[in-house]
Amino acid sequence: MTETVDIRDLLEFCEQLLEPENYRDYAPNGLQVEGRREVRRLVTGVTACQALLDAAVEEGADAVLVHHGYFWKNEPEVLTGMKRRRLATLMAHDINLVAYHLPLDGHDEIGNNAWLARELGVSVNARFGHQSLAVSGDVDHPVSTAAMADRIEKRLGRTPLVVGPHQEIRRMGICTGGAQDMIADAIELGLDAFVSGEISERTTHMAREAGVTYFAAGHHATETGGVRLLGERLAEEFGISHQFIDIDNPA
Repeated sequence: MTETVDIRDLLEFCEQLLEPENYRDYAPNGLQVEGRREVRRLVTGVTACQALLDAAVEEGADAVLVHHGYFWKNEPEVLTGMKRRRLATLMAHDINLVAYHLPLDGHDEIGNNAWLARELGVSVNARFGHQSLAVSGDVDHPVSTAAMADRIEKRLGRTPLVVGPHQEIRRMGICTGGAQDMIADAIELGLDAFVSGEISERTTHMAREAGVTYFAAGHHATETGGVRLLGERLAEEFGISHQFIDIDNPA
């Protein structure tokens, strides 16, 4: 039987688990749009886009939990166009929107980076980079660049873009999403490879000239793990219904 939970209790659990106060973030963490008090059905997804909201309405969700929410620094403040339509959907259906950004990257267990490390067979033994979000460690067995690219594709369902040398990979760094510039830190640490989501023009030259293999595995694809795992944890803790909805995004 599906239980219900007060949204305040759900938020308190998330705050204690993720400790957002420890991060300097670019958007508010926690409750971003208030809906009904009682939560029975929770939908999770990477980004609170209109397609995810429409799917949540179809599923009768009481709350939507995402990694990429709203109200980012330096974004337009007016409620027009796309932003108005998104907020109107949430408010018309009395749905809570909850978002956790950097706390859902950095968590040691359910964070995106820890999750991806497990998926790729990397035993994490250190943190590095901006706010110590990135993780690094030893690959379970030394693998070729081609073998690691194949592993990434199988785990994420997306073919990574690979730049830099083709070599044996023993020690690898990971920071999901748009953390391509942390390759500079990976170079300083002497890692063989670095995985993130996006790639910039400059990243190619850094990888080639420093001898570090870079895998651009997709911003969206590399960040599906954390929010899904958090949803599963909440469902287990409170007995509520949970559904992760993956809205395709090639970037």
